[in-house]
Amino acid sequence: MDFNAIYDNICKFLGDTATYLIENTDVIGFAIIAIIAIVAALFVVRSKEVMHSAFYLALVFVCVAATYYFLEAEFVGVIQLIVYVGAITILFAFSIMLTRRTIMTGGDDNE
Repeated sequence: MDFNAIYDNICKFLGDTATYLIENTDVIGFAIIAIIAIVAALFVVRSKEVMHSAFYLALVFVCVAATYYFLEAEFVGVIQLIVYVGAITILFAFSIMLTRRTIMTGGDDNE
């Protein structure tokens, strides 16, 4: 077993990978945005507070808009920000704030 050949192959692989990532920083950016979107989507479903879920949903919408920028569809990204983040998320937030808290907690209506 030639350990020098194995070591050289590992070093060459790591060097090629580093060179590829340095030359293609958009891949790193896309991967980071995708990971943030997936984690935020999981928090939308798993969050106990409804208001937190609405804001995690806003983060997912922002990540989708950033993905449109990576796809060079800037207009669709701006529309995503204006319509979904700006309007739909705020509509969710206001409707959550305007509902009575006793309905969600099952408390007494006399309070």
